[in-house]
Amino acid sequence: MLNTSARLLRLLSLLQARTLWTGPELAERLEVTTRTIRTDVDRLRQLGYPVEAAPGLTGGYRLGAGAALPPLLLDDDEAVAVAIGLRTAANGGVEGIGETSIRALAKLGQVLPPRLRHRVSTMEAATVAVPGAGPSVDADVMIAIATAIRSEQRLRFDYASHDGRSSRRDVEPHRLVNWGRRWYLIAWDPDRDDWRTFRADRITPKVPGGPRFTPRDLPETDVAAYLQRGVGTATWRYFARVVLHAPADVIRARLPVPVETEDLGPDRCQIRLGSDTPEMLSLYLGLLGVDFEVIDAPELSEALIALADRLRRAAGPAVD
Repeated sequence: MLNTSARLLRLLSLLQARTLWTGPELAERLEVTTRTIRTDVDRLRQLGYPVEAAPGLTGGYRLGAGAALPPLLLDDDEAVAVAIGLRTAANGGVEGIGETSIRALAKLGQVLPPRLRHRVSTMEAATVAVPGAGPSVDADVMIAIATAIRSEQRLRFDYASHDGRSSRRDVEPHRLVNWGRRWYLIAWDPDRDDWRTFRADRITPKVPGGPRFTPRDLPETDVAAYLQRGVGTATWRYFARVVLHAPADVIRARLPVPVETEDLGPDRCQIRLGSDTPEMLSLYLGLLGVDFEVIDAPELSEALIALADRLRRAAGPAVD
């Protein structure tokens, strides 16, 4: 059996690992009686830990929120994961948390045992973070958005579009998604009766927020894929339909973003793809490395002919 001090640390670790424990569950884990659990809970309270107890069949013990953050008890893998996460956050796209992450990492490094400190330092020495040039998001903005998502409360904000125009929005926030160094908010826009994606660095939340709402289901379960499709196609100015002589799954794997794909058989599929100009789209299609046919897109056909003539001239005289 563990001694009292070790048992108290183990009990505190269990309370931090899960929201609610029954007395018998804790007693079984620590191999003691439920009476001992009650005694140990009282000791933790005397030390300042806000352990709450709820009676009844659905009751149990939980670690409540206190005035000060209690020491976190982490196993080896958790400690390393937190250290690496803090290092990553220091080079992330959220403004104001880089220095805070470094301070937290320094404090964690002081209490890590030598074996874990060596693992963390090995990872730091072997990796290099490339500073991104993308926009950063104010940490208070991220917290305001995340709070609205968690509380299921409508979010009101001013939004600056890519061309600099400002508009007032009132949406039902669904998820914050990180892609590269940018953060995006996926939300239901009642005014437009549709889902919309917003760049978080262009959001200025307004106080107070809106009323509570019942969360809706996103059109698809994969939030990341939904974001990639929306962001990847939102800036395209020219679209065309093309039949490609390759299986649909092969084409999906080669495309940079998810697009509308129709399977036409084992070796043919049709896609709706776009770009800023027909000329750029002709280059993208050429890089797919398969034969294709243009469907009712004369501008793309002209761009392909011009590109083919240019490449033929660049190749020089034919070699037998």
